[in-house]
Amino acid sequence: MKQLLFYNKSQFFNFKKEQISAGHELLSMSQFLSSLKIEELDDAAEYYVDLSSLAGFIKTNDTQMLHFEQLFNTFGDNVTFICDKIYENDIRYTLRYVFDDFADIEIEADEISTEQNDSTPEKSNQVKKIIDLNEAELKAFFSAFDSRLYGHERFKEEFKEIVESFRVFNKLGEHKILSLFLMGDSGVGKTEVARSIHKALGSKSKLAKINFGNYSSHDALNSLIGSPLGYIGSDGGELVKRMNESDIGLILIDEFEKADNAVFNYFLDVLENGKIVNSQAEEYDVNGYIIVFTSNISKDDFKKKISPELRSRFDYKGMFNLLTDDDKIKFVHFRVNQIVDKYKELVSANLPNKLHDEIVGSIDVKQYKNMRDLNKKIKDTFVEKIKPIS
Repeated sequence: MKQLLFYNKSQFFNFKKEQISAGHELLSMSQFLSSLKIEELDDAAEYYVDLSSLAGFIKTNDTQMLHFEQLFNTFGDNVTFICDKIYENDIRYTLRYVFDDFADIEIEADEISTEQNDSTPEKSNQVKKIIDLNEAELKAFFSAFDSRLYGHERFKEEFKEIVESFRVFNKLGEHKILSLFLMGDSGVGKTEVARSIHKALGSKSKLAKINFGNYSSHDALNSLIGSPLGYIGSDGGELVKRMNESDIGLILIDEFEKADNAVFNYFLDVLENGKIVNSQAEEYDVNGYIIVFTSNISKDDFKKKISPELRSRFDYKGMFNLLTDDDKIKFVHFRVNQIVDKYKELVSANLPNKLHDEIVGSIDVKQYKNMRDLNKKIKDTFVEKIKPIS
């Protein structure tokens, strides 16, 4: 049996410096699950192996426990295991048959880490959220949202009711995040919901968007929230980076069904606690945020892929269908006007008066099943019509 030592974030860099000075090497356990082999370790050297990167993975992959227990038993006596203390409760229980001794590292906190903690901003103070709007602003928001999102009239009505309920119970401290899970084929308007919310709230920045098609591997959580302290390339992860680039309390999670169980479990905690915590144990208060999850998954696969615990956290779960031809025609009118106005403002006001009618009249909306293909046709037609002018 082995000993596991826990460190606080404020101690890590002093501890690392001390061990390196003593000629010891610090490694991540995740390295042994990818490329590094245990037999490659020098028997004469001393190593510290950090288990922090495994915390989320082993919690949601208990079927792999036999593999992990066997893996730990292959390490020699020249290896000491350490872990970030924020994972202590889960690690103590999950690895109870691996370690029989748990203790805290005794070392002074480093000044740099303490200063960084004191200066870490809470993102929620820098963004505009749906809960911040007064009644007049809320009315204007719904008007702008409705005009930008074509079709899906039933969803619009339900969304308004959900938002109004969310604003009330958020004030009572009972509802921290408004979460929408939108299913349907590609190009039916799921992502456009998030874009419409983003613009209707008056954003001047990028939409905070994460595509989970990139987060299906076993180390996906590290990419999302950053690698644990001390690892090469360690940072706050893509999620916090995207949040910091946005001025709106909104996050779009695309292709959510492609994420792994560790990521699912992470968002279970986010929706429950209203906080995003990165690998550096820095907390970002997302109370009052809207998180839009989109997926091409079917209703049946939704129940198979997403756990009941996580499904119950979504405030809205709905299937988006193809738009009617009438809705497509309305979208063509709106999009052409939008492109023409932008072209006049940024390029040239020298456009024919009949350009709008010519573009609309040349597009047969029945040929297009989704909005993405229809939008491409609108843009191609616009370019074709202005060629003689430009």
